[in-house]
Amino acid sequence: MRAILTHTDKSLQWCDVPDPVVGAGDILVEVHAAALNRADLMQREGAYPPPPGWPQWMGLEVAGVVLQAPAGGRWKVGDKVCALLGGGGYAEKVAVPAGLALPVPAGLSMVEAAAIPEAFATSYLNLRLEGGLEAGQTVFIQAGASGLGMAAIQLAKALGAKVVTTVGSEDKERFVRDLGADVVINRRKQDIAAALKGHPPDVAMDCVAGKDLGPCLQAMAPGGRWIVIATLGGTASELNMRDFFKRGVRLIGSTLRSRSSQVKAEILAGLERELWPALASGRIKVLIHKTLPITDAEAAHAILQRQENLGKVVLTVL
Repeated sequence: MRAILTHTDKSLQWCDVPDPVVGAGDILVEVHAAALNRADLMQREGAYPPPPGWPQWMGLEVAGVVLQAPAGGRWKVGDKVCALLGGGGYAEKVAVPAGLALPVPAGLSMVEAAAIPEAFATSYLNLRLEGGLEAGQTVFIQAGASGLGMAAIQLAKALGAKVVTTVGSEDKERFVRDLGADVVINRRKQDIAAALKGHPPDVAMDCVAGKDLGPCLQAMAPGGRWIVIATLGGTASELNMRDFFKRGVRLIGSTLRSRSSQVKAEILAGLERELWPALASGRIKVLIHKTLPITDAEAAHAILQRQENLGKVVLTVL
């Protein structure tokens, strides 16, 4: 089969690779579409290797058709699925533990389905499970116009929360308001920490961190849960520890990729129970910024690098 490999000069090439090794509890999926994530850019630079046992090429979420499945299990040959991966999605085929696959929601295309697993599972894990977000609470979501932000805003609104989010342009502000965001902070024009003081969040999902983290923590509601999932803004910040412990704020580090397949399967099962009806009915939408053939993976990466995307960028394989 073929897959996108990263060469020593960081270029991406569509190359021959060995077929996947299918384990006893795995299904083999013919990939029709693979969605991009910022983690792919980090992996391309050598900063975010896949967990042991997964292919070395990029790709955290795909949609496709089951080619092989364990007898007596949930999946049958020919089923349309989307799947959460530790890596290996930029390819013609991928082997994945059966519990990490979900049915393609009724009415959705393969491109739309490929954009669901990573973004929505990350949102569900951090807002619902780590953050304990409940109806009536306020949630702060960084980078609301990203693929992850698109999922997180809609999940939070479905849970009955007030959503505060950040963007970097007026086009992105309109985009997140259409998704349901209640308060939009333009990070290029406003001080985020100062803006948050008027809307103290109970839960925050932060992919930026950096120097603004400390000041933002001081704007949280008492007992708030600030969940850092990435450090796009830098790895260092100064905290006012007296304020931090006096108000009982919790700072949580969280990643999805490093969790075991069993834990990921439990997250996906909850996601399917709570969100699949809303996805099938269109109450929650999967918004695609652009679709490109997998041989144009470099051009697709450039869209994320320039921060142009409103929603997800997806590569088509078949």
